[in-house]
Amino acid sequence: MTEPETFDVVVVGGGPAGATAAADLAAKGHSVLLLDKAGRIKPCGGAIPPRLIRDFRIPDELLCAKISSARMIPPSGKAVDMPIDNGGYVGMVNRETFDEWLRVRAGQQGAERRRGQFERLSRAPDGVSVVHYTPRSAADPAGKQEELQVRARIVIGADGAVSGVARAAIPGADKIPFVFAYHEIVRAPADGPSYDSKRCDVHYDGRFSPDFYSWVFPHGDTMSIGTGSANKGFSLRGSVADLRRHLALDEAATIRKEGAPIPLKPLKKWDNGRDVIVIGDAAGVVAPSSGEGIYYAMACARHAADAVHQALVSGDARALAGARKAFMKAHGRVFWILGVMQWVWYRNDRLRERFVAICKDKDVQRLTWESYMNKELVRSDPMAHVRIFFKDLGHLLGVART
Repeated sequence: MTEPETFDVVVVGGGPAGATAAADLAAKGHSVLLLDKAGRIKPCGGAIPPRLIRDFRIPDELLCAKISSARMIPPSGKAVDMPIDNGGYVGMVNRETFDEWLRVRAGQQGAERRRGQFERLSRAPDGVSVVHYTPRSAADPAGKQEELQVRARIVIGADGAVSGVARAAIPGADKIPFVFAYHEIVRAPADGPSYDSKRCDVHYDGRFSPDFYSWVFPHGDTMSIGTGSANKGFSLRGSVADLRRHLALDEAATIRKEGAPIPLKPLKKWDNGRDVIVIGDAAGVVAPSSGEGIYYAMACARHAADAVHQALVSGDARALAGARKAFMKAHGRVFWILGVMQWVWYRNDRLRERFVAICKDKDVQRLTWESYMNKELVRSDPMAHVRIFFKDLGHLLGVART
């Protein structure tokens, strides 16, 4: 019997997190296998901030749209526009092309790419992890073949929210809370009063989501119309159909439909203390309140690649824990603040109405955009934070005007 191939790293999952980790580790000289199943596109609004574009060298041709404002729409319909100052913009990408570009870049750095469905982990007699998978072709993604095996000094699970790698190796991975997201990609209409190809519309309305939000995000000649909810009894498909009727977009041609669970809380532990680490959605690094995941997945992957490199070079598996520590040091406070915001403001339509009213405030708009665009809390204007605190308190207590 032929001995299975051995790689320094096997990355399971080729989304933004997996492709980034594979590229970084291959560039550091490690042998890397990037294992990705065919025919899967994650439902995603596709927004990427300037920090991501800069840090990960994303070329302009990958951007299908550039957003210069957001419109917040409460149950009353009294929308609040939030323009980005000084000519700034948020990039929009189509995940189908964006993810593949990242995988191609990983291959150019030296990672080997294979199409396959992860099946399970086992351990060889010498203690090395063995990844079991079944090949899948792009032409026939549903077709399964005989199970194959590869050995890995370290396994990176980047296989999404319901991660098989995480459930096999990380205690507590099956306890992570989810929002379930669904969207439809449709042909975009011409710009008009209810649609702007340079504006993201966010609906905070219990009719379309009882505990999260719904969206209309431009993608050039197409658009993403979607919603999310943690309420398992809520019909996401029905909600999107209602939203499309509400916006007079029900006759627009539908190109595809996608749904998936979105985690909203980082796992307390990302590694097994030995040779497995999870990243991206598998690690739960999606921002509460906003549901933003692409930047955080790629940032998480970069920290993980550094930790895996250290573990491989030193032979000390304790280095793997450094990935979560570094990520949470950089972004943990933002995640906590966004989690509190979601818990406070998304509970009912009365609070959603007041939340959108807060967004009229110019201090709120400026600090929100600065924090989002740069992925850092803005500390340079403490009095603005004080003003926002008292305005938030007034809205929460119902003593501020809406």
